[in-house]
Amino acid sequence: MNKEIREALLFILPLMLFILFFTLIPVIGTFFVSLYRDVTFLTRKFVFLNNYVRIFRDAQFWKSTLFTLLFTLASVSIEMVVGMIFSLVINERIPLRGMVRGIALLPWAIPSVISARVWQLIYRYDYGIANYIMQHLFGVSVNWLGSYSGAFFSLVLADVWRTTPFVAIILLAGLQTVPETLYKQAKIDGANIFQRFFKITLPSIKPIIIVALLFRTIDALRVFDIIYVITGGGPGGATNSLSLYSYRYFLLGDFGYGSAISIMLFVFAFLISFAYIKLSRLKEIAL
Repeated sequence: MNKEIREALLFILPLMLFILFFTLIPVIGTFFVSLYRDVTFLTRKFVFLNNYVRIFRDAQFWKSTLFTLLFTLASVSIEMVVGMIFSLVINERIPLRGMVRGIALLPWAIPSVISARVWQLIYRYDYGIANYIMQHLFGVSVNWLGSYSGAFFSLVLADVWRTTPFVAIILLAGLQTVPETLYKQAKIDGANIFQRFFKITLPSIKPIIIVALLFRTIDALRVFDIIYVITGGGPGGATNSLSLYSYRYFLLGDFGYGSAISIMLFVFAFLISFAYIKLSRLKEIAL
């Protein structure tokens, strides 16, 4: 092993130790717990894959999986589009640009539980500001959290409001690495704003877009706090995310089954992340 390899390994050692102790060991430990019937007040018993067989027969698990995937698709798609538009705006030389960037991060800086509580109050049927606006504009009140479609829309909007600034700041960092000379040359060649965006901006910040997608997809898949506060999984369990569903079994003292659900969530997140990376590489090869 030469000196350069040893130095490289030394530099990445802290990261590898962090991943080992805070990611791999907890995941492996959770997997081993999922192989047991680990229920409070019952004798702990090794059941191998019985908990996973139970999962595949659990209709509520698949209902929670569908909701989690739809929520992730809707919220991440909107956040990427709105975040891109916002990052393009604050990348321009506008007055008080530094202050605007700082204000843009405020929703992300607010603790998620507090943010969720604010949105819950906004959606209140009796005195929420959402129905105050609906009453003045259309003369009707909407039970935002009383139906699946209303609750789904409400949760997505709350999540988009809080996390779009995070996406915008990541994309802004990518935009600032694009040389200004490329845009100047494109203008000289007669390229319009859309051509410059699709031919210069998007290809240049593609790795940053993939990173933002990975971060937000994984974060959205494990969504818990805003659902717990705003809807509590209702109405009728329609907005149960996988994290919330797993949490309910931990509350009931069924640690084995709750751990199995958590492992399934980890598998979904891993597969989707792997698909992102593979598809991005395939596109690079095609280009």
